[in-house]
Order: sequence, then C-alpha cells, then structure tokens
Amino acid sequence: MDHSHAKKKAPHKGMLVVKIGGPAYRIGIGGGAASSQLQGENKESLDFNAVQRGDAEMENKLNRVIKTCVEMRDKNPIISIHDQGAGGNGNVLKEIVEPEGAKIEIRNVLVGDNSLSVLEIWGGEYQENDALLIEAHSRDLFESVCKREHLPVSFVGVVTGDGKVVVHDTWDDSTPVDLELEQVLGSMPAKTFVSNRMKKDLRDLVLPTDLDISSALNRVLRVLSVGSKLFLTNKVDRSVTGLVSQQQCVGSLQLPLSNCAVIAQSHFERTGAATAIGEQPIKGLISPQAMARMSVGEMLTNMVWAHITALEDIKCSANWMWAAKLPNEGAEMYDAATAMRDMMIDLGIAVDGGKDSLSMATKVNEELVKAPGTLVVSGYVTVTDICKTVTPDIKYSGNSQIILIEMSDQHRLGGSALAQVFNQVGSISPDVENVGLLKKAFNVIQHLISKELISAGHDRSDGGLITTLLEMAFAGNCGMEISVASSVDPMSYFFAEELGFVLEVTDENANQVFSILADNHITYTHLGRSTITTTVNIKAGDKTILIEDMCTLRDIWNETSSKLELLQANPECVCQETEGLRSRTGISFKYNYESIPIHLPLYNESSPNVAIIREEGSNGDREMAVAFHAAGFRVWDVTMSDLLEKRISLRDFVGIAFVGGFSYADVMDSGKGWAGSIRFNRDILNHFEEFYNRKNTFSLGVCNGCQLMALLGWVPWRGITDKDQPRFIHNKSGRFESRFSTVKIMPSPAIMLKGLEGSVLAIWVAHGEGRAYFNNTKMLDMVTDERKNLSPVRYVDDDRNITEQYPFNPNGSPRGIAALCSPDGKHLAIMPHPERSIYNWQWPYTGHIKADEKALPSPWMKMFLNAREYCTSNH
Repeated sequence: MDHSHAKKKAPHKGMLVVKIGGPAYRIGIGGGAASSQLQGENKESLDFNAVQRGDAEMENKLNRVIKTCVEMRDKNPIISIHDQGAGGNGNVLKEIVEPEGAKIEIRNVLVGDNSLSVLEIWGGEYQENDALLIEAHSRDLFESVCKREHLPVSFVGVVTGDGKVVVHDTWDDSTPVDLELEQVLGSMPAKTFVSNRMKKDLRDLVLPTDLDISSALNRVLRVLSVGSKLFLTNKVDRSVTGLVSQQQCVGSLQLPLSNCAVIAQSHFERTGAATAIGEQPIKGLISPQAMARMSVGEMLTNMVWAHITALEDIKCSANWMWAAKLPNEGAEMYDAATAMRDMMIDLGIAVDGGKDSLSMATKVNEELVKAPGTLVVSGYVTVTDICKTVTPDIKYSGNSQIILIEMSDQHRLGGSALAQVFNQVGSISPDVENVGLLKKAFNVIQHLISKELISAGHDRSDGGLITTLLEMAFAGNCGMEISVASSVDPMSYFFAEELGFVLEVTDENANQVFSILADNHITYTHLGRSTITTTVNIKAGDKTILIEDMCTLRDIWNETSSKLELLQANPECVCQETEGLRSRTGISFKYNYESIPIHLPLYNESSPNVAIIREEGSNGDREMAVAFHAAGFRVWDVTMSDLLEKRISLRDFVGIAFVGGFSYADVMDSGKGWAGSIRFNRDILNHFEEFYNRKNTFSLGVCNGCQLMALLGWVPWRGITDKDQPRFIHNKSGRFESRFSTVKIMPSPAIMLKGLEGSVLAIWVAHGEGRAYFNNTKMLDMVTDERKNLSPVRYVDDDRNITEQYPFNPNGSPRGIAALCSPDGKHLAIMPHPERSIYNWQWPYTGHIKADEKALPSPWMKMFLNAREYCTSNH
C-alpha cells in the first residue's frame, strides 16, 4: 500500500456518499439473529435469510476499480472507503460519514429485487459491496472508471455536516431514519460477562501395551490433521497474479507440505510478505492456556522458514471459534486470550485484527454438540528476500544430516494425534514454558537461512517428530537413517507434539551450522542422515524400532486425502494419481536454449506496442503485462469495453495477448461469452479480423484467452467449420486444476517458441476447461502431424514422455496437447501460464539452485523476448 493511502480522510460537507458493487437482495437479513442462537433452534426462513451468496466476478470488478483509483496516487478520487458487512447499509453508511452525518436517498441504492422494503434495503448484509466518499468534482472521473469495469455504482447521498443520518424515501417522501450519529455511534458502556469455571474430568492417556511405532503410524498418518491435504490443494488457483513465490506444495513431487506462504511485493523485486498459521484445538480440551501458547508457537515455527525482516515485525490475526455462551466456555476463552496476550508481549508481537465465531454449538435432537474452543493465529510479516524461503523437502539425499532443535525437554502426549486415534485426549498438554528460548531459536534459524546454510526445514507439530521426519522424506522422495538414545521412550519421543524445528544441512555446511548453534547456546540433537534409498530406518540405541519403505508410509499418509478426492473428482483420475505416486521420480527439466540475459531490455518510445486484452472476469492481465514489459514492449491495458466504445484501436498495436480468467464466469462454457461479444458484433469482429490478417502482427492467448482464440478460429488455421473447429472443454477430472506441470516444446512454426524446441520445462496450469477437443480424428492427426507441427507444447510425465495420464496431463487432452499455433507461427494459443512462470522464484520447484539464481529469468522469458525480436526484425 502506498503510504499516502494508509489512512482514510475525514468527511466534510458536500462530499458524495457512494456505493459500489452488486445490487441489494434479501440476503443477510437474519444474520445476526441466526448466529446468536443454537443452530438447532433456528427456523428455516431465518437461516435461509442469513446465507451469504458469493459473487467472485463482482469482487473482481470492484477490486479493479479500487486498484485503478489507488494507482492514480495523489489524484485518487476515493477519500474514504469501508466494506459492507454486519448491519448492511445501516452500519456502513453511518460509519463512513461519522461525525459529519449525511442525507441518504434510499431509492438510489441499486436493488436486484424490487419487492425489498426500506428496512431490508437498509439492513441487508449482501456482499461484494463497498461504501466510499468522493468529492463532488470527482464524480465524472469515478463514474467513468466504474463504467469501464462494468461495476455498478450508485450515488446514494451527500454529507450534510449536521451530525445526523437521515434516510429519505422518494416514493412517499418519508424519512424512515432520522438519528443523531453521536447517540448511535457514541461510546457504549462496558459490559460484564459472567462465566464460572468448572473442573475438567481429565484422564491419563493409556496406550495399548503392545503398541509399536509401525502400528501407531498406521493410524496417525490417516488422521485428517496429519495426512495429505492434496484434496484441498489442486482445486484452487495457486499461481494467480504471478506474485506467488511459495504456495502449498513443495519438492519435485509437489506435495502439500509448505510451512508458510510467501508473495512478492512486485514482479521486479525480491522483497515481499509471508504468512503462516497456528492452531491446536485438541490441546484446548486439556488446557486452553496451553492451547493458545502452542497456537502462537506453531505459527512461529512455521513462519521461521521465510526470510523475514524481524520477529518483532510479525502481526497477527486471531480468529476465535468458541461456544462462549455455554457454562465454563467463556471462562476458558478468557484464559486462552490472556495466555496468548502474555506470550505475545514477551515475544514483541501483536494481534491487530481477527474474527469471532462465538456460537459454536448446536442441538441435534436433544443432544448438545459443541466444537472444541479454537484459536487460529494467522501471522503475517514483511520478507527481506523471497528467494531464501526454506521448504521441507529433503534436497541432498545421501549427502545431508538431520538435526532437531527442541523447545522443551518434555515429551507430553496429551492432545496429540496419537491420543486421538485411540479415542482419548490425555491429561497433560504440551506447552511453551520458555518463550525466551523460542525467540532465540527463531532468530538463530533466521541467521542460518540468511547464510543459506539450511537445505530443508520443517516444524514439529501434528503427528509429532515422526511425522515431521517422514514428511520431509515424502517430499524429498528419499529415505532416512535415524538413531536416538536407547533411554528414550519411542512413543512419547516420536509422537509428542511439543514445539521444535527439524533441519536438513549438507555435509559441507554441517560443522558451520553446529558451530553457530553452539555459539548461541542452542541445544540440538543429531538425529541421523538422509539416504538415496527409500528405506526409513529408525533405531533406539541398537534396537530397530521402525524399518519401512517410505513409499508405503507415504501411501498411508495420502490415503485419507485420496478417499476424499474420490468424492469430488473423476475417480479414474484420482486412482491414476494415487497409484502413480509410489513410482514417481519427480519433475525433471531439459533446457535447450541460449541463456536468458540477466539485464532484460527496457522499453522506450520506439518499443513495439502490445495490447493486453481482458474481459469481465479476467484475472491474468497484470502478470501478462509484466512479461511483455520485461521483454521491452510498451504495454497497454485494453478492455473489451475500450474496443466496443472505440476508445482504443487495434491498429495501434503489433501484438495482442488475450489473458486468462473466467470471462462472464464461464457460465456458457469457457470463453463462449467472450467469443460471443466479438463474433456477434460485426464492427468488432471486422476489427479483430483486420488485425489477424495484417502482416507482421502476432497474438498470444493463455488459458481463457487460449479458449477464446480457438472459438474465434484463429488456431490452428482459418476456415475450419464450427463443427470441426478444435476447442477446449471440461477437464477429464471434472474440476478446476491448479498444477505445476511439465511440458515439452516441440518443433513448430510458433515464433514465440523459437529456440526452445526440445526443452522440457515446468509451467503453471490453472484451468477448469483445458482439454483439447477434436470432433474427428482426422483433424487431430493433422494438428499433431510432424509436417505441420501445429501442437507445439505437449504435457509429459516424469520420464519426459508425452502423456495423457493424470496428473501429468491435468486435463486429459489427447496426445498431451497443451497449445495450438497457426501455420505461419504468428498466433499461439496455450492453456498453461508461461507469464506466471517467467522468473525462477515463481517456480515451486527448481532443483538445487541458489537464491541469486532464483531471482533470474526462467526459460519461459524467451517466449516474450522472441516476440520482441520478431517485432524488431519485421517492422
């Protein structure tokens, strides 16, 4: 955020009160009433009226309007802005004009249902809606921005300066609301809540006497909080914006084991921000205080693997989910809050926001069911270098050592996954007794990361030390040899969920790491080594307590996720991924190109113009603009409304790029709405045809833009009948796919792929309808014919063979087709996202490269440099 926008400006008389976003519906009317009751006691109508309906496309439009205004810097027309939430207009419009007051014309509020009463318009909590203040002279400017983005805007009132909020109804000239703001928004007297503490009936954990490590793992690895989260991961867009440096998945197999998330501040810098979470609800059944401290601790042991500016810079959102109105629960929530507060004071960090859900109970028939009191601590902080993030995957199998740094000399099993799988809780929870040690260890690990001395790192949390070690091996696709003292109790040592850090350090760096830890009085335990084989061998003294194939354990860890996947995706695809995991060797690359220049060409007044064309729902325009800008183009943001209203002409451009997203929400199938806005408007269609037929022009379509180019008939060649025209349809998996896939660049006439032929590269995929569809085999044969070479990018497996197998081929395209191009090579349509993969730091796996190498352009930058060279050579 620009510093000038950090604070809202005060309202004054004459300012306009504006609403932007979707229309009012009978949504959220029962919100407050519904959430304050046990859910089993709600009436259906009340519950229905409390339901919120999301509108992602409206959010997109609203975001673009705000972003446009923000980027005007000192000319930003927005004086103050406030999101609509609880209380609807009746809250947001009062608050934004405080203390000056305003007159609101209720009938100026955009409604989607004319049967709404004034009360419903005033109090409905419909979403994707903001209130803001602008100066009267900025109205035309702001209205034009909204019009360009197709965002509904309503000018609903004027700041009066009399300290009152008056709602006027033009239908009957009444004033249903006429209030003094001071009386409504003034200081409220403190309220006292009384909650008596009750003694807990805690029982010691009793495990089977014949329980061994293998049997325990067979249960623990299947627990949802411990096992794989693949069922949550691949169906959300993890690469959008092109600013994502670290998302959920790590390693050559891309398993969801990341400690934290990291985003870049811009596409051209190495600074950024990181976020990490901590939550330990089961431990709260034993001690709410310990649960709160462990939640803060878990957030820190996750956050430490990003190279942050300072521990004290961390800010947190604290989300409380508690049945606080039931006996004892309010007191326990108070105890948890004070414990969190005291620990954060010692750490020098703070909470600056959050959300409470304090009705976490329901009645099922006569039975009261309540969720365990839960605190989710979400930390976020500025990052010094996004390229120095440490991930959990073992990277130097056979040449590295594994060490453990513990925050407690105790190994308490209360509230653990091991206790849970035996239907118990236990009586003694892990806790954070030494905050100073946690703080010191955090800072020492940060120092080691700055020196690039840690190859891999992971926190000890759900499932205990054994799970931490195994997850590092799972992601590294390797084995381990671990040895502990014969005096330890294997169950408590390996399954206790005390705070701790596990580090992989190379043999080359080991002595330096050990020296730094010793100099800072950080005690560590040398656990063992990584191995090239996939065997996990754990000994206590001379006794082997576990010897198992890592792949077998990984299958158990992935089993729960796989079963959930079967309920939400094509079972055939799920089985292919599950069964194939065991034999996978991981992503491998082949670079067949000249090195990318470190200092990319900058644009100047003579640089070629490229139009980044987007439609309602597009979300890939910024990263596309960056790719062309970095290659030396003059880049222009062009909306379809610009072309329809003839504000911009394609005659001014030598290149155009159709970007990804969900045009018109893809409700008519991918790209059809966008294609219709062109094909059914004769002037626009002729304009695009003129551009296509001009000499020395080029076009690129990515994702939704790829689908559009096929529907326009721009690829693979002109003149194909609609019946035979290749297009892109729903993924074989039946859902949206976000994958870091591997593709091979085939020989082809595509000008943007020149010099990349033969390369095998990884690339981001993010689409729900990317399967190339051919109505007849003859057309497919012609496209893939080596003499035509019009399918220049193909999905490949770990052995670099063209494949239709999931998940290597994320959509099921025949013969691995990921792109189509025109015979002259000027027009390229590609489903994956090269523009989100142009820097090494955007790749979630790059092998064993150093931080400075991660900051360099990736091979995909050559696509855009090729376009620049083509324009220079042909104009």
